[in-house]
Amino acid sequence: MGSGGSSSVCSSLSYSSSSTCIGGGLASLFSISSPLSSSSLKLNPRRFLFHNLRNLRKQAPLRCGRSLEMESHKPIFDLETFDDEFVQKLVYDALVWSSLHGLVVGDKTYQKSGNVPGVGLMHAPIALLPTAFPEICWKQACDVTPIFNELIDRVSLDGKFLQDSLSRTKKADVFTSRLLDIHSKMLERNKKEDIRLGLHRFDYMLDEETNSLLQIEMNTISCSFPGLSRLVSQLHQSLLRSYGDQIGIDSERVPRNTSTIQFADAIAKAWLEYNNPRAVVMVIVQPEERNMYDQHLLSSILREKHNIVAIRKTLAEVETEGSVQEDGTLIVGGQAVAVVYFRSGYTPNDHPTESEWNARLLIEESSAVKCPSIAYHLTGSKKIQQELAKPGVLERFLDNKEDIAKMRKCFAGLWSLDDPEIVKQAIEKPGLFVMKPQREGGGNNIYGDDVRENLLRLQKEGEDGNAAYILMQRIFPKVSNMFLVREGVYHKNQVISELGVYGAYLRNKDNVIVNEQSGYLMRTKIASSDEGGVAAGFGVLDSIYLN
Repeated sequence: MGSGGSSSVCSSLSYSSSSTCIGGGLASLFSISSPLSSSSLKLNPRRFLFHNLRNLRKQAPLRCGRSLEMESHKPIFDLETFDDEFVQKLVYDALVWSSLHGLVVGDKTYQKSGNVPGVGLMHAPIALLPTAFPEICWKQACDVTPIFNELIDRVSLDGKFLQDSLSRTKKADVFTSRLLDIHSKMLERNKKEDIRLGLHRFDYMLDEETNSLLQIEMNTISCSFPGLSRLVSQLHQSLLRSYGDQIGIDSERVPRNTSTIQFADAIAKAWLEYNNPRAVVMVIVQPEERNMYDQHLLSSILREKHNIVAIRKTLAEVETEGSVQEDGTLIVGGQAVAVVYFRSGYTPNDHPTESEWNARLLIEESSAVKCPSIAYHLTGSKKIQQELAKPGVLERFLDNKEDIAKMRKCFAGLWSLDDPEIVKQAIEKPGLFVMKPQREGGGNNIYGDDVRENLLRLQKEGEDGNAAYILMQRIFPKVSNMFLVREGVYHKNQVISELGVYGAYLRNKDNVIVNEQSGYLMRTKIASSDEGGVAAGFGVLDSIYLN
């Protein structure tokens, strides 16, 4: 499997690192089919995983590191030494840079900011300086990305696996049911997607106790911020070039981030494979989109670098203006569409009427390249991720044992609510688990005592509702101090961070054209906040500083 341009990004720094990144989450410490020991759950939650790793150290080989014991990561700078005058100077320069370079979002206080470009601009919420991240774990995340890209493609081709795995979820979740209905219609018609484009993001947290890089989720639709994340990295590099001597850190240790270019290049290559020079790329957007500039950054590269026109349509507009010709060509507003790039369509809110569902079916029936196809979309669902974490399931799709081992190193614990012992333990110790519905976007997950309350509610209502959720191991990342900037004002907060690694995959029948790691997104949030979505208002955009 080719790694494309991933090595140029991930290997651009060659500093030595004493950090360890053991890998292997709860799924490797406890068999998915075997419950956690009740004695383990009596531990302090923040010591829980480390305790079990230590108990199993003779059985679990060292992974991606030299020492099992966690090493302390010293802060790369001490915020206590920064006086207000210096921080205000940094903030001012950051805001000027953001305004000049397009690191902006729509200001929700302006009514038209979600649909009229240039009206009501606000700098994107940002961390003022980059967040430290172990280089060895960064390289691990980069290395495994092409393997996950390939896995998504192979799973998407197994229609029976998708339908069977989601059959109970279909009964409990109307949104997933409608997606499965479209998928089922495509299977009945034996509809083939010869050209398959995936623009993915794989999200991770670094668990403090085990120093393991654990995957939170795979995202296969509307992966946000490939445009703005690149700009944040450049902003931090610029600030460190100007103030690095005073802060005491080196701008070269912020990795080069080419997410915007690589995603746009992958779309352009899919457009070329479609082989209709008069066709356009269609971006599916929400009616009110205050993150439009992140999307326009990709469209700008398509136009300026590749001479490809990108149009923006809501699903409702596609239903009104769209049709499929006898040869399968999708026509929208009188223009042939080569590639459909979804930046909407991932939540029930994006389908308020039958018009949106009709549009999704119309797109799927066409010969246009879909990013994602309905099969790719379903492959990214929480339930499928939980199924893939079961012993032996990865072997159904991948042959390379080394690749499978690399993937399993970063699996966090994932369980079905059909396991009564796991449910019992989650009720007893809800702080060790996250309850996840089949939803994308921020603000959907369930934490803390709400986990217990919802599990008890489902027990009273019967088993049918269980399939709408999965349980995941709660990860406890290291807490650090950082200046967060929103609406031109900085605040010093205790924060935690989440690394998203982008992946691009393009295939035409048996020919893999692109399979690469494609930049990254770092999101940082206040440590006391459970959710972390930037667009949903929970976090800020950040970059990483390799140490």
